[in-house]
Amino acid sequence: MSATGWSPQTWRTRTASQQPQWPDPAELERSEKELAGLPPLVFAGEARRLQSQLAAVAEGRAFLLQAGDCAESFDELSADAIRDKLKVILQMAVVLTYGAGVPVVKVGRIAGQFAKPRSSPTERVGDLQIGSFRGHMVNDDAPTVAARRADPQRMVTAYHHATATLNLIRAFTKGGFADLSQVHSWNQQFVASSEEGRRYEQIAAEIDAALRFMAACGIDLHAEQTLHQVDFYTSHEALILEYEQALTRNDSLSGDFYDCSAHMLWIGERTRQADGAHVEFLSGVHNPLGCKIGPSVDGDELVGLCDRLNPERIPGRLTLITRMGADRAADLLPPLFAAARDAGHPVVWACDPMHGNTFASDSGHKTRRFDDILKELRAFFDAHRQIGTWPGGIHVELTGDDVTECLGGFGDIVEDQLHLRYTTTCDPRLNARQAIDLAFRVAELLRS
Repeated sequence: MSATGWSPQTWRTRTASQQPQWPDPAELERSEKELAGLPPLVFAGEARRLQSQLAAVAEGRAFLLQAGDCAESFDELSADAIRDKLKVILQMAVVLTYGAGVPVVKVGRIAGQFAKPRSSPTERVGDLQIGSFRGHMVNDDAPTVAARRADPQRMVTAYHHATATLNLIRAFTKGGFADLSQVHSWNQQFVASSEEGRRYEQIAAEIDAALRFMAACGIDLHAEQTLHQVDFYTSHEALILEYEQALTRNDSLSGDFYDCSAHMLWIGERTRQADGAHVEFLSGVHNPLGCKIGPSVDGDELVGLCDRLNPERIPGRLTLITRMGADRAADLLPPLFAAARDAGHPVVWACDPMHGNTFASDSGHKTRRFDDILKELRAFFDAHRQIGTWPGGIHVELTGDDVTECLGGFGDIVEDQLHLRYTTTCDPRLNARQAIDLAFRVAELLRS
């Protein structure tokens, strides 16, 4: 236990929102013990390196790109799916770096995003009232009573899926796939045929020319590791606290506790109560943290959260992820930016322009309008200009697949097309063309 009285177990004395109703306590305990005996998924040194890079974001010298699936699926663990998602994120990072002239810190919603909060614990399917789907870490998405039973062994399965995903990500990012000379190969066929794909190819050609110029000048490009490898970090919402506690380890070098399920963990809008279990747990681990901030928060509550999660005011420790909705962001954001600034909290400000703009279409599909996403992003950048703070990053849900889940953007997806390739297990995601289009728009906002 630390000098403050915190330990990985103290969250159990607090109210924990959005937790599954595990039917068998003994079964839960067996799964927790199994997880606690497994190797860490990430290492404390990697988390410290991410925090140092996020410190540069907090100081206005870099930009955070946090992106990936809404909810990862046990049914989609394939090398192709992971590679295609990584391709899109790398392409977005190239567009942002080249277009805005700042380093981009790359953090995936990946290798752990297997659980989701829900607005209701149950849902009606026909004549049945069944438990809500809470992500594959908890239950199955099949619409039956048996499938929706919370099964703690799924936490162990989630760990093994995360392990396989991480192994592949490390191979891709350190083994040549992420080499800047491969920048053309990241363009997928259905992206390359679009206007955004052609704009990206132009950047790729200019990067090729720059590399040839440097080589001709006698610069040893093989010795520049930053040209051949990228730092890519993992993150997920730290929702299921038994899973997070079981993967928390005491670092032998620093003596500090790290949640080794991911490099960065975030607290959701529904679980950010200052006296709640999620804030209590994450206040004691030394990973970089995120916290979603919605329309109900005011300046005093925001500063109180900062005091709880980053009392020592360490740059890079805390990222505040705003999700206000396109029509409310312009009014709500400036006083929050000013409150954190005036309290001396060196936070990273990131914009989640998706979760505040979700609605049900006439066909019943949850969706988001690309124009609403852009509107909230513009309000985020405008508010930072108004207050004199740094728009530190974006937090978006996307996939490498050619899905039809969000309206508008390239191809101008309309409601009648949503059903064609709507494959998400939870919330609608940008497809690759929409995501790269978004990166160009954000680069323009950064330049301005």
